[in-house]
Amino acid sequence: MLELSGIIILGILAQWVAWKFKIPAILPLILIGLLVGPIAAEFLSEDGTKWIEPVWNEAQGKGLFPGEGLYYFVSLAISIILFEGGLTLKMSEIKNVGPVITKLITLGSLVTFFAAAFAVNYCFGLEWELAFLFSALIIVTGPTVITPILRNIPLKRDVSAVLKWEGILIDPIGALVAVLVFEFIFVGGGGGFTKTALVEFGKIILFGSTFGFAFAHALDFLINKKLIPHYLMNVFALAAVLGVFVLSDSFAHESGLLSVVIMGMVLGNKNAPYLKELLYFKESLSVLLISVLFILLSANIDMDNLMLLANWKTLALFSIVVFIIRPLGVFLSTYKSSLKLNEKLFISWVGPRGIVAAGIASLFGSKLMAENVVGAEYITPLVFMIVLGTVLLNATTARLFAKISGVFLTKSEGILIIGASKVSRLVAQYLIDNGRHVVLVDSNPDNVKAAQLEGIEAHTENIYSDTLKDNVEFNDIGYLIALTGNAEINRYAVEKFSTQFGENGSFRLASKSELENGALSNENGFFTMSDDFNNLMDVIEDYPDIQEISVKDLESYNTALDNIKANKAQVPLFLKTSKNVIHVIPSLDDDVEKEIDAKSKLVYLGQKLEVVN
Repeated sequence: MLELSGIIILGILAQWVAWKFKIPAILPLILIGLLVGPIAAEFLSEDGTKWIEPVWNEAQGKGLFPGEGLYYFVSLAISIILFEGGLTLKMSEIKNVGPVITKLITLGSLVTFFAAAFAVNYCFGLEWELAFLFSALIIVTGPTVITPILRNIPLKRDVSAVLKWEGILIDPIGALVAVLVFEFIFVGGGGGFTKTALVEFGKIILFGSTFGFAFAHALDFLINKKLIPHYLMNVFALAAVLGVFVLSDSFAHESGLLSVVIMGMVLGNKNAPYLKELLYFKESLSVLLISVLFILLSANIDMDNLMLLANWKTLALFSIVVFIIRPLGVFLSTYKSSLKLNEKLFISWVGPRGIVAAGIASLFGSKLMAENVVGAEYITPLVFMIVLGTVLLNATTARLFAKISGVFLTKSEGILIIGASKVSRLVAQYLIDNGRHVVLVDSNPDNVKAAQLEGIEAHTENIYSDTLKDNVEFNDIGYLIALTGNAEINRYAVEKFSTQFGENGSFRLASKSELENGALSNENGFFTMSDDFNNLMDVIEDYPDIQEISVKDLESYNTALDNIKANKAQVPLFLKTSKNVIHVIPSLDDDVEKEIDAKSKLVYLGQKLEVVN
């Protein structure tokens, strides 16, 4: 009981440490596992036993899982994690993310697959079957390791987008490749690609694909027809995943992992309304499973396995993977792209391997060792070495390398607008036309769709969740404007996100009561000092345009501003200077005269102002 509860407590503590210090969770998880496992047995325990022994040891009379219990637990846990990965892979996203990312997850993966196999074969003499299994495992760079590293590094949008989407898309693809390679090895017993192995491999592909595809459609049908009550939907889906895994495995041994990846990919491309809720549940479950899983897997490694890496070959392999193979794949994938040399160098530098790689490596390594496949003992420690090494390297040097390579943004000029109503869309379009990067977020999918149809970047987000903070593509955001019809949401958005997204300014609409009280001041960060959401909507209904009027000095500015404020069909918004610097009107202080030049313009919403006296 103490060991089991200790694993859960230590796992969640590691997740908290990762969140607090903004590092990938896999780093503290594996380090804790190594500490309570092989390190404790070798240096800390008086009787030479591990503090946490995952497998029951008869001689020591301790251990959590008897017989093959750990193997079964790892298999089921990995199946759930891979299912979640499959849910995130949308074919439409692969088409839309651009040629660079498409090449990275195809050509870049092929470069890693073949080059890493040759490297590990040369350095450690592994047979080609195991060499290709190792290379397939290290293809994966997941979002769980990329996102924490990039979250607090303000990067150029193209660079952060490439790294983000590579991590998301390559996760299930790399896992699928690794599963296929392993199954081809396993059915051949490590003895080569015989006719029997080909037949068995064909069975795995057939049953894995068939079961995954069929049961994904069956689950989708049951949910859409309301045959499963809402409160049971998530746990029913979990039971379905485990059932498909076991059933597929019973028809074709080792086909279960393939079936759950296919099942996740099919459901993920359904674009069904239940998908987001299913993802939230699976994400929470995956956090718990990953926390327990990686402490167990790390603790299960023996010091003898770690000592296999205590030679120059390990450093040589790591250097080849990080400093040759990764840059080679990136530069080939970005050939003739719009990315600059410094951007390609940074993308080459940031390539940490993630949770899927480490988890599947432990599972496959233990399976192959149980089958007495020669060299299988190298798979788990080698992959763990690549995972830990790349995460440590990138977590400690990415920010510095971003500054050295020149992709670090010294000032964030992007604008995040909370709300995607007609008001927000009109303001956003004006700012976009003036060369600003603008992002709209709204919990109403209809508003978001309307914005996207107008060519505006928009996302369906709930500001009460943490997903908005985790979006690395918002790293260039420096201004926050809350323009929803709910005054409490506007106030909450500014309070919660001003530090991260409003370093240059945070603004919100005033509530009706604040306008009636008349105690508004510039210091409170109001978007307009005279209008709430309803007033703006009333103006837009009659005059859905944003106008500009020239103001050459302070006198003409004040005259135009007074005329606009006096007209209920007009709302003052911005002051735009000749250098295309845009100021929100209430943010201007007594030094407004310094901001006005001969070609400045006062920007307002509503009826066109004909004359300035």
